[in-house]
Amino acid sequence: MALLLLIHIALFSTLCFAADPSVFLDFKLSYITLSPLGVPQRVIAVNGAFPGPVVNVTTNYNVNINVHNQLDENLLMTWPGIQMRRNSWQDGVLGTNCPIHPKKNFTYRFQVKDQIGSFFYFPSLNFQRASGGFGPIIINNRNIIAIPFAHPDADIVLLVGDWYTKNHTALRTTLESGEELGMPDGVLINGKGPYRYNSTIVPDGIEYEIINVDPGKTYRFRVHNVGTPTSLNFRIEGHNLLLVETEGFYTTQQNFTSFDIHVGQSYSFLVTMDQNATKDYYIVASARFVNETVWERVTGVAILHYSNSKGPASGPLPVAPSDIYNQWSAMNQPRAIRQNTTASGARPNPQGSFHYGSINVTETYVIQSLPPVRIDGKFRATLNGISFVNPDTPIRLADLHKVKGAYKLDFPNKPHDRTPHMDRSVINATYKGFIEIILQNNDTKMQSFHMDGYAFFVVGMDFGVWSENSRNNYNKWDAISRSTTEVYPGGWTAVLVSLDNVGVWNLRVENLDRWYLGQETYMRIINPEENGKTEMVPPDNVIYCGALQSLQKESQSSSAMALHCGNFKLFLTLAITILALYFHF
Repeated sequence: MALLLLIHIALFSTLCFAADPSVFLDFKLSYITLSPLGVPQRVIAVNGAFPGPVVNVTTNYNVNINVHNQLDENLLMTWPGIQMRRNSWQDGVLGTNCPIHPKKNFTYRFQVKDQIGSFFYFPSLNFQRASGGFGPIIINNRNIIAIPFAHPDADIVLLVGDWYTKNHTALRTTLESGEELGMPDGVLINGKGPYRYNSTIVPDGIEYEIINVDPGKTYRFRVHNVGTPTSLNFRIEGHNLLLVETEGFYTTQQNFTSFDIHVGQSYSFLVTMDQNATKDYYIVASARFVNETVWERVTGVAILHYSNSKGPASGPLPVAPSDIYNQWSAMNQPRAIRQNTTASGARPNPQGSFHYGSINVTETYVIQSLPPVRIDGKFRATLNGISFVNPDTPIRLADLHKVKGAYKLDFPNKPHDRTPHMDRSVINATYKGFIEIILQNNDTKMQSFHMDGYAFFVVGMDFGVWSENSRNNYNKWDAISRSTTEVYPGGWTAVLVSLDNVGVWNLRVENLDRWYLGQETYMRIINPEENGKTEMVPPDNVIYCGALQSLQKESQSSSAMALHCGNFKLFLTLAITILALYFHF
């Protein structure tokens, strides 16, 4: 029997060590009461914390996160920017997954294959992100891959976002009634309200974030806009922001005194503590592209505290950009972001080795967003005249089980002059195609568009209506790759994407109000010669719903074990030692 146990351990350890390392986490999402802006309200915590814990892994790690739904409504968690290679089953949106019901759990299992960089996770259903449930993801380089800058002394994560003192259920009721959300009540930085820089605007007693640093050191600030509808301008008083990475891709290094971060976007900056320590310094995230006098309260303020600081921060906040009425000037900033083509990303080959500018485009989609309208009595928003209705049965499950009528493969490749309507129209994309997508924002607000499962090249951006002549000004050499891009009101953004990731992938407006009202669709990308190598089969714990509800077995609660393959060596050694002692005596 002991011999069999030893054989079992040896075989298991061989399998474990042969694979990439794994991490196991438990996420328990529940409500807690906090007062980040001085008003008690119900927020969504992860493991009792708001924001949630960091997921800190390395390229190619296998990630297992057991999500427990302790809310009073359905839940899904999504991981934007994580490409889920061959595995859209783990994407965590309604077109790919059935929801986790209250008091149930589901373990997401995915690999961060060939990725590095800064991302975040959040709950994707029912406007829940407006109440929290979000947290950061860091994917580190493997040691064998050099990063294109000196190693910083430490990482600092900042989750910034607009915030309402109404919870997400009240906010979605507002939208459903046909009203816009209006001005937020403030901006949070890492779940905390503003430092009391102004006694008229900021009430007393609000907890604020303090970032402790040492003079002369350089820190990597990973900054994410996790808010609802508002673009923010980020700045640190007296310090330059050296841009180095956006959503998993290294950029050419440029210094900025402030930087616009739109909803859903993530950036990394190197910041050197090179100021004198006569006082602390302000860290500011304030509403952008609005009347800043009216929106003055929509400002988050944290404190940068040098270890040898001689006093508190004081005086006015660092000035925000003054080009609100000159958005042409503001657009120069995203246009200036370039990919570092000589740097290695997750792999040893340089980021610029994929020569996207020389590939022939196989299809073009012009996707137009418009302000919300009434459709069948409901307040809805559209892309190409269609307000998306999530299917009762997720798309790939419907395919595999031959469920008819679950969705339609008829999303139009350009806007049509027809009455807006609600539908389940999906893009019928071609595997290994190379497509051009024009995101035309005819809404009145700044928008962020996000694509799950992919990073795209942002090759063009301008005001007005896109035309074929616009291609003459595309950047065909060092355009930044990313998964979330801004589209200015009255303008367009052009992206190119190589469709090499089989599955069903969400394409959406990341601004929560517009997303909730229907500005999304999916790309269905199928390999007609599928042999099990380009798409994984559904996981053994897949949840069934809709037309497949009868296939769902009563789930059993389970807890993800925090046992890494790396830790298994210790377990194996102890097991063998105990057995050896047993037989010795």
